[in-house]
This record gives sequence, C-alpha cells and structure tokens, in this order.
Amino acid sequence: MRVLGIETSCDETGIAIYDTEKGLLAHQLYSQVKLHADYGGVVPELASRDHVRKTLPLIQAALKEAKLNSADIDGVAYTAGPGLVGALLVGACIGRSLALGWQVPAIAVHHMEGHLLAPMLEDVSPEFPFIALLVSGGHTQLVRVDGIGRYQLLGESVDDAAGEAFDKTAKLIGLDYPGGPRLAALAEQGETGHYQFPRPMTDRPGLDFSFSGLKTFAANTIAAAADDQQTRANIARAFQEAVVDTLVIKCRRALKATGLKRLVVAGGVSANKELRRQLHDFAEKIGGEVFFPGPQFCTDNGAMIAYAGAQRLAAGESVDNVVKTFPRWPLEQLHAPMVKA
Repeated sequence: MRVLGIETSCDETGIAIYDTEKGLLAHQLYSQVKLHADYGGVVPELASRDHVRKTLPLIQAALKEAKLNSADIDGVAYTAGPGLVGALLVGACIGRSLALGWQVPAIAVHHMEGHLLAPMLEDVSPEFPFIALLVSGGHTQLVRVDGIGRYQLLGESVDDAAGEAFDKTAKLIGLDYPGGPRLAALAEQGETGHYQFPRPMTDRPGLDFSFSGLKTFAANTIAAAADDQQTRANIARAFQEAVVDTLVIKCRRALKATGLKRLVVAGGVSANKELRRQLHDFAEKIGGEVFFPGPQFCTDNGAMIAYAGAQRLAAGESVDNVVKTFPRWPLEQLHAPMVKA
C-alpha cells in the first residue's frame, strides 16, 4: 500500500509517500521559519496562507521524486490535530479532496501519534512495548505504548512544554526565532558550574512536568547577569542542563515504574544533542535501549504522517467525506483499531 502523507499542523508543510513494502519513497518539506522570523513566533493566519500556496506543489514534487502518479496512490493520510485550526484545515481539505478525486480511502492522523511512530522509519526501530517521551514545542508527555493506538498517558506538562520553555528562554536571552535550536547551539559555548538552575518537580513523586517556573528563574537570572556573550552562553548551558536532567530523571522513573527497558524519544526537542547523549548513556547503564528519529524526522514532517496513516489504513480504518479537525486532541483518546467513521 502506498500512502500520501500531508502535514500542515503549524509552520512546516510536509509531504511524503510511504510504501508498506518498500518504505519511504519520497519526502518533501518546506519550513516557514523565514516567514515568521520578523514576528518572533508563528502567526497563524500567515501559516495557513502559506500552506495553501505550498501544499499542492510539494505533493507534485513528491510524486515526481517517487516516480509515481496519482493512480499509484492507495490512500491519503493528513494531520487532523492537534495544531493551529486554520493550518489543519488546509491539509485536511486538500487531503480529503484528493482521496475523493482519486477514489482512495483517507485517514485523519493524530499529530503526536505521528511523532511517536517516527522512529519506526529508521533501519533499526523499536519493538512494542516501550515508553515514549514526546517532547515538542507544545507537548511534553510520557506515554506507555503497547501497540499502535494502545497508549497510556503516564505524565505530561502542567504548564509550558519543554520546547516552549526553550523558545521563550531563548527570546529572553536575545536569540532570534526559532529560539530552541539557537539556545542549544549557544549552550555548547557555555561553561558548566556558573549557574545552578532548579530541576522542577523532581523532588516529589510522579511523572508530570512543569517548565514555567524554570523559565521565570531564567528570566530573573538574565536580568541580574552581565550582558556579554559568554555570560549568555553560560546561562543557556545551565538552562539546558536543567531541562535535560529533568527529562532524564522522569524517563528513569517511568521505566522503573513499568519495568520496561525500551525508550523512544520523539518531537522537535529529541534533536537536542545533550538529551540524546544523556539518554544513550542511561540506557547503556541499565542494559536498555533508546530510539530516536533521524534528525530530519524530529521536527514536523510528512513522513511520520504517511507512516502512521499507512498503519491505520492497512488495518481497514478510514474516514467519511466530512472534514473534521481537532485543534485539541488528547492522545489517549485514540484506540486500536478506531471505529470507522
């Protein structure tokens, strides 16, 4: 089965074609970073308009890359949520219309399920069950995964997600959008030990996260510090160490509580080098395994949507002709298999 995947939940237009026998056949991605840079963050209306301009040309490019035409596509998967409602509607309307015109089934994909399954695109992929740490701009969650659609939420952020805290702190330091990757790069120039940031909610039991207070601590530290490049780098390093340590501590707790030794880390923050290093070291220490998506599949992309959609379409799921999007859509509402709409 060949499935076209469409991702338009925020500020990346991602298109891919996945073959359940041959794997990923095409992968096209357009980032709106330059479009939103002057505003210091994503402007929803501009994002939606850009998806309108880019989605169909990228679909044509993906078909050309895979040396296929519309008659070779067996299904269409599109992100239905969570995300920006206008951006979601662009992908959903185009995806559902193409499926109708091509007379193939369509499937509405949960954005975070796409991230969760992204490591399955790699040559070495995890087996079920495992613990998943989902870390992106809008979500920080620990999930027990027993199979596709069989998810148990173990903990989540009660306020700012890790990626959101990275972006906000980067802006406080004076870094341009997108702040998270720039802060991580600046942290590599910093020296450890100059500042000690708290590790929020690690002094109490449980698997929930909270990064809002850490952001406030960073704001106060920046306001009281000297305004020079090395000081900013030292603060960035201390902040990153606090976030990474917190994530690692909670992953350790989740694995211990469930008795599992297999960990999957996905979402934009999963590209962070320090997080990868520490989790690799931890997994090796306990005789476990940790899996990450490739760097190109950490941020939003069409490949993860095509893969997730292919799994559900192959199981016989599809949606009717009514276009529905879900700006808020809890992951635990998914089931395996979902009832056909």
